Amino acid sequence: MKNSLLAFLLIFCVSVFAQNTKKENIKYVKITQKICLKKTGYQLVLKAIISDSRCPEGVTCVWAGEASAVISVYKDSKLVEDKTIVFSQKNEAENNQWFAKYLLEKQRKIKNSNVFPYPKQRVTVAKKDYYIKIGYIK
Repeated sequence: MKNSLLAFLLIFCVSVFAQNTKKENIKYVKITQKICLKKTGYQLVLKAIISDSRCPEGVTCVWAGEASAVISVYKDSKLVEDKTIVFSQKNEAENNQWFAKYLLEKQRKIKNSNVFPYPKQRVTVAKKDYYIKIGYIK
């Protein structure tokens, strides 16, 4: 009986400690609709939200939806490109790879990228209130 109890406690302790995961230190970069003309290097600017068909909070939807945005890339205050990006689960890896090209070296381990604010039922979001938030592992 003692051996059984000891074996059970040993297995329990091992399984409990095996569940601990390393906590990732995630920092965020925010892409807004403002541009700083005196900034050097790459700068990402949210030019426009083309569409936002994401399922609002508090509503049950068949499809999660997606948001489309035009992002302008500037280098040393000169326009390099305008890129239309579709934010959905299937495009997440591709989007993160594109963002990583223009972020600082320490910000390139991108965990996620999303359009904010998230839609809510019966609430209209003004176009000027949208922004993109990119989470990266520090």
